[in-house]
Amino acid sequence: MADRSSSSRSARHVTRTVQRFADEHGGAGGVGGQIAYLGARGYRLVLVGEDGTWGDVVAAGREVLEAAAEAAGVEVREAFDGELAARLRTGPREWRRMAGIQLGG
Repeated sequence: MADRSSSSRSARHVTRTVQRFADEHGGAGGVGGQIAYLGARGYRLVLVGEDGTWGDVVAAGREVLEAAAEAAGVEVREAFDGELAARLRTGPREWRRMAGIQLGG
């Protein structure tokens, strides 16, 4: 029973997180996303706001992320397509991090 309660709290937290992101960055219909399988860690929903801001949320099950996205009015796409990528705005922090990855750091 404890697992079910913990799982319910986690699902509610994910839904609130996705809803908050949608409210702050474009509202229902203004935010797009894509769900990717991470392996043992579960699934990741990458969110891209109408304003170019991006964020992500990880959950154990894909269905939790799908339900959260639906509740928030987020359009989930099959792939991280060109339109979604073009909307994404990266800042200095992301560029430094990506450069470090390329350089082995």
